[in-house]
Amino acid sequence: MGQEEKKTLVEKYFDMVYKLAVSQTRDLQHAEDVTNDTFLRFIESDKRFDSEEHVKAWLIRVTINRSKSIFLSAWYKKTVPLDESISEEMNEEESDVYMSVLKLPPKYRAVIHLFYYEDLSVAEIADTLKIKQSTVRSQLTRGRAMLKEVLKGDDELV
Repeated sequence: MGQEEKKTLVEKYFDMVYKLAVSQTRDLQHAEDVTNDTFLRFIESDKRFDSEEHVKAWLIRVTINRSKSIFLSAWYKKTVPLDESISEEMNEEESDVYMSVLKLPPKYRAVIHLFYYEDLSVAEIADTLKIKQSTVRSQLTRGRAMLKEVLKGDDELV
């Protein structure tokens, strides 16, 4: 894959990767770091991709893995997050729902985000996250129930 082709794919999937990183990290700076690291790995990668869907799945997987690794670092454990508005560009209703999704535990946030915001099917999510389709369906069901409770009572789950 040539550099021009990679550049085109970076431009095409930038928003998807960034939004997924925001959903996983719940912090704009961490999301920017994850996004940059994901695309740096993509550009430097010698991996052969079978199709554009393969590239998309690889980007999602790397984004989720990089997001998880942020929370495991010793540096992260010794820092205090700054308050920031993640929902600057959304209308009020979208913002309320998205902020409620961010209150879900990470495994539910991931499947809810991929299903509703990235329009991936259950099978695509299962392939991307390397989990069973039944697990994805269960996490979607539980995530929806938790989201309903959060929206109804504005309780924080995490």
